[in-house]
Parts: sequence; C-alpha cells; structure tokens
Amino acid sequence: MGPTNVQDAEVRSSHRRVLRVPDLRRTTRADWVQLVQFCAVGASGYVVNLIVFSLLVKGVHAHHLTAAVVAFCVAWLNNFLLNRQWTFGATHGSAVRQAGRYFASSLLSLVLNLAILEALVRLNMAEIPAQAVAIVAVTPVGFLLGRRWAFR
Repeated sequence: MGPTNVQDAEVRSSHRRVLRVPDLRRTTRADWVQLVQFCAVGASGYVVNLIVFSLLVKGVHAHHLTAAVVAFCVAWLNNFLLNRQWTFGATHGSAVRQAGRYFASSLLSLVLNLAILEALVRLNMAEIPAQAVAIVAVTPVGFLLGRRWAFR
C-alpha cells in the first residue's frame, strides 16, 4: 500500500469515528461532564441567539430566515470561544483550524435549524418559539461533530 492508500484509509477511518453512533454503555463520567459543559455553553449561545433573533425580527422587522442567520453568526462566536476553552479544553491545537472545522460543523447545524424553523413557521408556529425548538432539535448533531471532529 502506497502513501496515498494509507492516507485514504486513515481518512475513511476518521470519517467512520465521526459518524459512528456512541455506545452509551462505554461512556465515562468525563463524557457526561463534557456533555453538560457543552449544554451549558449551548444554553448561553441559545440565549444569545434568541436575543439577537428577537431584536432583528421584532425590532428591525427582518425576515425570520435572515434573522436566524445573523443570530447564528453571533451565537457561533460565543460558542466557539467557550467550547474551545472550557468544554473541550482544546487550546493545544490551531485555533484557526478548529474554528474552520467548528464553523463547518456549525453550518450543518444551521442548515438543519433553518429547515426545521421554516417547517414550523409554515405549520403556523410563531417565529420565536419555532426558533427555540429548532435550536434544541439540532443540539445533538452539534455536540457530536464538535467533539469528534472540530475539537478532537
């Protein structure tokens, strides 16, 4: 096997680890602590997101999807800094590389969030509660991608 084949095998193995469903029987206390920390950071981002979203929708009369994207960007910065420092203690790696990976994984969460938000709004749910539900719904995806890929 040449160098390219070895690298390809490592990438495939890495992708399988990221996408693998966790085995709850093998979780440790540290895993649960990290999840709680991630949720605490997420809660602060949730509040930031909803405040920015509400200000844009109610104060500026922005479209709900535009407001969601702007709110995402503000909350993303909050969450990246707190997750890097506190949740994952990933200060050893390149902040730029981690930010890029975290942004990519967060974009996936954003796409899912926007789809859920739009579906709920079309089902006549009010915009702010719909955004609140959408954020909660995508949290597990964000945690797994953050832990297994962005901050590993």
